[in-house]
Amino acid sequence: MSELTLTVMRLGFLAVLWLFVIVAVQVIRSDLFGTRVTQRGSRREAGRPQQAARQQAAPPQQRQQAGGGRQRRNAPTKLVVTEGTLTGTTVALQGQTITLGRAHDSTIVLDDDYASSRHARIYPDRDGQWIVEDLGSTNGTYLDRTRLTTPTPIAPGAPIRIGKTVIELRK
Repeated sequence: MSELTLTVMRLGFLAVLWLFVIVAVQVIRSDLFGTRVTQRGSRREAGRPQQAARQQAAPPQQRQQAGGGRQRRNAPTKLVVTEGTLTGTTVALQGQTITLGRAHDSTIVLDDDYASSRHARIYPDRDGQWIVEDLGSTNGTYLDRTRLTTPTPIAPGAPIRIGKTVIELRK
């Protein structure tokens, strides 16, 4: 082998070795400090600054009507975890879909052996009613002790059970 080939191979090996060290440090860093969480609504609001400013300047009654009139007077405003490892966690209902499961990109990440990675979702329909849907989970999603097979409307206060976790819609 020529001296040039040997030097190129040494430099290539050194580059691969440094790449391995950098990746290992990044993995250790993410294990120590966790993953970065971004605000989901911030990107959507940035695209509509004029509409957001108009809604903030409007009185509360007009703000509800500006959102398409979907908010009903007795509609639930929050999702509360009542049992499980996340007991006490509250998520504000702002008209967006809420995903439940063990996946890191879920709205509520369930640390539950009986939860699937994409277990269920809760979303509003056009009438302002909230719907829960099982996403083909292994152990099922239960609403008031009834296993869900189709998307089902949720009454405020009705328990939604996913493994050991119980969630309720509240006002």
